[in-house]
Amino acid sequence: MKVSTMRRILATENLVGCEMDALRKQFDVTFEPELWKNPAKLREMIGEYDAIMVRNQTKVTAELIGAGKKLSVIGRAGVGLDNVDCDAATAAGVVVVYAPEQNSISVAELALGMMLSLARMLPAADASTKAGGWDRKRFFNGIELYGKTLGLLGLGRIGFLTAMRAKAFGMKIVAFDPKISADSPMVVESGARLTALTELLAEADFVSCHIPETPQTVKMLGYEQFCRMKPSAYFINTARGGVVDEAGLGKALEEKKIAGAALDVRAVEPPAGLLSKADNVLLAPHIGAFTVEGQERVMRSVCGDVAAVLRGESARNFFNFAQPRKAAKS
Repeated sequence: MKVSTMRRILATENLVGCEMDALRKQFDVTFEPELWKNPAKLREMIGEYDAIMVRNQTKVTAELIGAGKKLSVIGRAGVGLDNVDCDAATAAGVVVVYAPEQNSISVAELALGMMLSLARMLPAADASTKAGGWDRKRFFNGIELYGKTLGLLGLGRIGFLTAMRAKAFGMKIVAFDPKISADSPMVVESGARLTALTELLAEADFVSCHIPETPQTVKMLGYEQFCRMKPSAYFINTARGGVVDEAGLGKALEEKKIAGAALDVRAVEPPAGLLSKADNVLLAPHIGAFTVEGQERVMRSVCGDVAAVLRGESARNFFNFAQPRKAAKS
């Protein structure tokens, strides 16, 4: 049965697919994929909508939530909630729904792909060969993942999936995660050995970052930490750019304190260019979650939960509560 078009959804980023098409058949959906760039206009508009749907670019601040007089649900198409003021949403009685694990496989596979690319110098080899070269001697010193030690910063869902795939390559797994215990299923099934951060950095041949950006983790990894790594080691970040002090990373790379790095996420996106000229750095534009399969799962989950809340039903994947806690303001 078609829901009244009085229930309105505002999509502020590029949210497309059959699940969004299904929402349009039930609700009045306004699609403004560039609106995240204009916070002032967004604040002016939000008061007329019952739901807002975002990715990671839109800043859903306390001020914006306060301006959302009719707002009952915020839909975040992804796992990270650092761009949503969840405390403000909870205080306002607004449901926050997201996709806590739907794109985890996509991110884990990218982390492994970046490790392989660094180990075999694939981007440089590709560029050299396409330029007419056949420089086999230059790329003679690639390394195998087999037998190497992978250090995981964070052993949550994505860290665990990365560990299981690395294990299939014959890698040894060590992990730093203060929030889990040695008898956790994540540890037992992956065969990871929990260790302190300093020990992990000194031991690992590849360090892969899978920790959220919080006030406690901002710039957690800087020049001092990178200097603790082996000169032959590589750093991979598919989590959040803010956990890395990019100036410190750049200095460590320039001084050959580490062998190289692969970054899918940056402290500022799009970045100002720092690290872009280093030949031992592999960069991607925050595409970890962007696979066909991963996005289908994400959109199915978030669109389903937004629709459920607007119909007066309970959300399944929610951060705070399954239904709005107070009536929308008139």
